[in-house]
Amino acid sequence: MVRDAATGQFAAHAVGAVVNNSPLTPLLAPFQLAMGGAQMIQTHRGFPETYGRLDVIQTGLQSLQNSVGVLQATTAVIGVGTVAGIALTAVKLHQTLKLRKEVEQMRLEVKNGFIDLKQALKDQGAEIRQIIEQVSQDIKFEQHRLVLIRAYGMFIQAITRFSTAMKLQDISRRNAEIDAARGMLFEALADYTNPQLLAETCAAGQLRRLECAWAIEQAIVTTYQAQNEMSAVSDRLSHLQEKIRKDAINIIDNCESGDELDFLFPEITRIHNHDLAVLDSWQNHVDWMHSLPPSELELLTIAEFDNSEFTAIPDATLSAPQEALIYKDLTEKSHFDSLRDQLLLVFKPEQRREYELYISQQAANSGYKRLVPRNLQQASDLAVANLYYYFQIRDESASEVVA
Repeated sequence: MVRDAATGQFAAHAVGAVVNNSPLTPLLAPFQLAMGGAQMIQTHRGFPETYGRLDVIQTGLQSLQNSVGVLQATTAVIGVGTVAGIALTAVKLHQTLKLRKEVEQMRLEVKNGFIDLKQALKDQGAEIRQIIEQVSQDIKFEQHRLVLIRAYGMFIQAITRFSTAMKLQDISRRNAEIDAARGMLFEALADYTNPQLLAETCAAGQLRRLECAWAIEQAIVTTYQAQNEMSAVSDRLSHLQEKIRKDAINIIDNCESGDELDFLFPEITRIHNHDLAVLDSWQNHVDWMHSLPPSELELLTIAEFDNSEFTAIPDATLSAPQEALIYKDLTEKSHFDSLRDQLLLVFKPEQRREYELYISQQAANSGYKRLVPRNLQQASDLAVANLYYYFQIRDESASEVVA
């Protein structure tokens, strides 16, 4: 937030963010919801002029709706069980971003939570169309698809109800409708996170289902924010960030092939570096507002913010995502086990410390004087994972010779 040094009045709020000197471009988390906290306070306090600013919230909800539709639709290629490498190639991060752009620009229509992938992926070749046909005939996937259709329908109804509720002038009626919409969102969320269905799905399919769940969680957070329940907003955002980390670890642990890792690595990296950053910023913003004294909150209610100048997010569909390029470079320097662990170490720093301890112990026994804990702490995940497997393989070979 920017304040006028002379008057102390709030003058503006952040309209964009960067990570590593590049614009933040999350896969799921809309900037509008993260940066609309001050407007929520104004709306809750009943200033009539703020009702015209609800387009910020509507844009954020529409972004979540588009994301869920596209992510769910790609399960029609991935299927339920073991998945072919070419199928994953067709819906990797870059292709998924393109599909979302098509939906946003209304060139593709989402029906019952699915799009016509045969049409959308027609440039991918006959083999992809054949895989889509095979998946559609799989009885197990059909059972999953029916659950997803129901869940998506409930999600859309909830978003519509929530959007209408925000236009009600009567606060008690508005809150009652928001409560009802939130209940519907929780019901949809339960279908996407159904443990039995997730257990039947490959790691790539699990990622897609859980990404839908993470988007719905953000819609739930927005319902609390609309009611100015800042403690609940902070709690749900903290819970969501922790859930994403735990879900990511489970997905990585379930990754069984190089094809799956090729699919998972760039996308999970994007979520870690961008989506979690937006959610963390959102929570920090909410916690800061919650800590303000009444006098400061009063200044927020009368502040004038221009909501039409959010920093434009660069078109991510024009070139390969940076995460994909980084991963391609890593594949030339590592093998499957090391690459999977490099992704895992991002979410499990305690495991990295275990690796560093193991490496330093083995290095001391072998006379590698530079591989001490201090130097290993400065090393990249690439170096730590590769060194760990170097000593692991050496130890296994030595054991076989002794035997």
